[in-house]
Amino acid sequence: MAVCQTCGNDYLMAFEVRTVSDDVYVFDSFECAIQSLAPICENCQVRIVGHGMEVDGRFFCSAHCSRNAEGVQGEMARDTVGVPHL
Repeated sequence: MAVCQTCGNDYLMAFEVRTVSDDVYVFDSFECAIQSLAPICENCQVRIVGHGMEVDGRFFCSAHCSRNAEGVQGEMARDTVGVPHL
């Protein structure tokens, strides 16, 4: 069994997450992994679970949030690619 790094639960079905920088984390659930590893949107403060976006080294959950953040060059950010705007 392994101990979750987020909640401390000792769980038989724990799993490891390895990052590109060779860091290794142990979690008992995706919920704990998200809580520990997912970045936070700088505009609305939610955990970014999907693709999200990065603008000038800052992370956002959507193009909408990047456009609304103060001091970010997110004016050109779009949620869709190749779809004509009517």
